Amino acid sequence: MELHDIKSSVSHMYDDFIRNADSRTENWLLMASPVMQNIIIMAYIYFVVSLGPRIMEKRKAFDLKGVLVVYNFSVVALSLYMCYEFVMSGWGTGYSFRCDLVDYSDSPQATRMAETCWLYYFSKFIEMLDTVFFVLRKKNSQVTFLHVFHHSIMPFTWWFGVRFSAGGMGTFHAVLNCVVHVIMYTYYGLTALGPKYQKYLWWKKYLTTIQLIQFVMVTTHISQYFFIQDCAYKFPIFIYIIGLYGLIFLFLFLNFWYHAYTKGKRLPKVLQAQMWAHHSNGVMNGNANHTKEE
Repeated sequence: MELHDIKSSVSHMYDDFIRNADSRTENWLLMASPVMQNIIIMAYIYFVVSLGPRIMEKRKAFDLKGVLVVYNFSVVALSLYMCYEFVMSGWGTGYSFRCDLVDYSDSPQATRMAETCWLYYFSKFIEMLDTVFFVLRKKNSQVTFLHVFHHSIMPFTWWFGVRFSAGGMGTFHAVLNCVVHVIMYTYYGLTALGPKYQKYLWWKKYLTTIQLIQFVMVTTHISQYFFIQDCAYKFPIFIYIIGLYGLIFLFLFLNFWYHAYTKGKRLPKVLQAQMWAHHSNGVMNGNANHTKEE
């Protein structure tokens, strides 16, 4: 088959694919096609994994205390706003928490839900700054597979969610995520303020537990689809993606929990004390972001 024929076939496949998309969102920022967002995601991965560390290798780490304070509390405010919008556009105004279908109409509430989904999608690009700040502060040990994978896969999958399925039971995990981010970024903001705020951070040990509970709830909620008869969800592929996402991150965070807490506690007391001292020093310097994920 000639190159022209291949391009023509791919073009036809894409046209057939996009024909089923939600016409309400097609003209919104980054929604025309997934190409631009994919460029952003690839640039992000290249910078935080390769280019950024090489640029910073012989440079002094940036002091971003003020920037981190503003950034973290800004994300808290944005997450609170998205929580409110998700509740007012469905989750507190009619959704049953069972087989909630996407409303594709142009009603004010359906449009509000679609707009909230887009805002949530866009917030994932803002949160990529988490990793950029790690690199600029030369905290490369924080740039883990879990961290980069999470910040890359979320905007990628959510483009399809906003373009095809902006609402319904598939947005439950976004609501939970916003709630969790209010808690987590509040913690990170207080941490960035410096050592004198450490006394307010006694609840740090519960952050990973909150994250694990989140993924259990996401997986449990979305799995209802497989037991509800006649749930006419238009694009069930998203149900499978969300369920798989919940399981993957539940596994990854359980693995983190095991290595950070269970395995660490089995060390000799002297080494435990050394680990705790090192970890506490990281908290005091605003570096305790190793669990900073969804």
